[in-house]
Amino acid sequence: MKVPFLDLKSQYLSIQDEIKHAIESVLNATAFASGPFVADFEKQFASAHQVPFCIGVNSGTSALHAALWALEIGPGDEVIVPVNTFIATAEAVSLTGAKPVFVDCDDRMYHMDSNHLSKARSKKTRAIIPVHLYGQPVDMAPIMEFAGSYGLKVVEDCAQAHIALIKEKPVGGFGQCGCFSFYPGKNLGAYGEAGAVTTTDPALSEKILMYRDHGSKIKYHHDYIGHNYRMEGIQGAVLGVKMKHLNEWTEARIRAAQVYNELLADVPQVTVPQILPGIKHVYHLYVIRCDKRDLLQTFLIENGISTGLHYPVPLHMQKAYKHLKYKKGDFPVAEKCADQILSLPMYPEIQRDQLVYVTDKIREFYKK
Repeated sequence: MKVPFLDLKSQYLSIQDEIKHAIESVLNATAFASGPFVADFEKQFASAHQVPFCIGVNSGTSALHAALWALEIGPGDEVIVPVNTFIATAEAVSLTGAKPVFVDCDDRMYHMDSNHLSKARSKKTRAIIPVHLYGQPVDMAPIMEFAGSYGLKVVEDCAQAHIALIKEKPVGGFGQCGCFSFYPGKNLGAYGEAGAVTTTDPALSEKILMYRDHGSKIKYHHDYIGHNYRMEGIQGAVLGVKMKHLNEWTEARIRAAQVYNELLADVPQVTVPQILPGIKHVYHLYVIRCDKRDLLQTFLIENGISTGLHYPVPLHMQKAYKHLKYKKGDFPVAEKCADQILSLPMYPEIQRDQLVYVTDKIREFYKK
C-alpha cells in the first residue's frame, strides 16, 4: 500500500466543478489583483475567526512582515520568537530590520515555553510572536499577561491553525494581529501562494491594507513606503470555495488523529500529540515523538509511507542566523525534539485502512 504524506489531488477532485466555476468567474470579471473575490473571501475568513477585519495578502510570510511593519517594529527593536518553528516566523522580524530573540519550546506541546519569556526580554523588546504549531493553539493566557505587563505587541503566527480554538475562541483574535498562510498544503490552501492578517483594530487594519498596496489608499497617492503584497483574485476565489468545506475537512482531520491515537496507544516507543485543556487542535500535522526516528522514517519509506520532519534544524542552528551567535546546547528541548519528532500522513481524505497500515508498520518496526 502507498500512503502519501499529503493528497491534494483527492481534495481537488471532490470540489473540481466548484473550483472551475470560481476561476471562470474571475476570468470573466477580469478581477485578477485584489478585487471582489478577495473581498468576499476576507469577509468569510474574518467571520470564521470572529474578528471584524481580515486583509488578504500574497503569502503567510508577507502577512507576518506586514503586521510587524504596521506595528512599527524596526531597526533596534527585538522580537521574541520560538526557536522551534518554520523560518518565516523569524524571517519576517529580520525583514523589518529588527532582531529575533529565540526561546526554547516546552517538552510536551513543542510550543514557545512562556516560562522563558522573562529571560528573553530586554529593554529593546517590542513584540512576541507565539506560533500555533502543528494545528494546536498556544496557551495564550500567560503570553498575553506577560505582554501586557511590559507593553509588548503580540502577533499570532496562525499559519498552521485555521479555525483552531482556545476555549471556544478562534486563534487570530488574541493579539494585535493574527497571521495566516494559505500555502497549498495548509488546512485551507490556495492554488498557489496566499496569506492573510486578522485584527480587531480598525486603525491597524487600515494601515495593513495600505502597506499591502504600496502604502496607498487612493491610487497614485502614497502615505507610506509599502510593498506589493496583494492577494490575487484567483486565489481569493479558490479560498472562497474551500472555506465552505473547511469545517468538514477539519473534523475529518480530527477523526483521523483519533484513530492514530487509538492505534498507537500500545506502542511505548511512540508519544502521540498531547492536547491542552480547552483547546481544539486542527491537526495540520500529526506529529509523534519516537525512538530511533531516522531508522523508523527509512523503514516507513521502504514500505510506501511518506512522512515529514517539522523541523529537523532549530532556528538557532540555521546558517541564516549564524550572526546571532547562538550555539548548540542553548535550546536543549528544541534540539532534542528535532531528533525525535516525525510527522505522519495527515489529510482529510486519508482512509482508515491507510491509518491502520501506517500504525501496523510502526508497530512492526519496533517489534524488530
